[in-house]
Amino acid sequence: MISYLTLKSRERSELIDITARVEELISAAGMRSGCCDVFVLHTTAGITVNEGADPAVKRDIASCLDRLVPNNAHYFTHSEGNAAAHVKASLIGPSQRLLVDRGKLLLGTWQALYFCEFDGPRERRVAIRICADG
Repeated sequence: MISYLTLKSRERSELIDITARVEELISAAGMRSGCCDVFVLHTTAGITVNEGADPAVKRDIASCLDRLVPNNAHYFTHSEGNAAAHVKASLIGPSQRLLVDRGKLLLGTWQALYFCEFDGPRERRVAIRICADG
């Protein structure tokens, strides 16, 4: 079963915690055990798992990527002005496969699932495939 989340980013670069929204879909599907594929349907955004306890971590990740791949780099040839967002999305990746146990994403104590915006603000879609065990 594939479901979709619609997200609205507010900044050019930001990480949005989607853990609870994905777990709502898992709960609605009645799944107790299996896996969950999360795939972003855009070339200037990504999906990652990282610390969810301290909001500074997501700001640090976004600002570090901005320093590594600056938006105003003169060497980009992509004419739309968002080449840096494409590079950042490639570094992070478009998907994550997560295990589901007892109806919840199997994450470590401090982990959260993030949608990573690199070309916002925009409205985005994320596909979620829930796969129950046997």
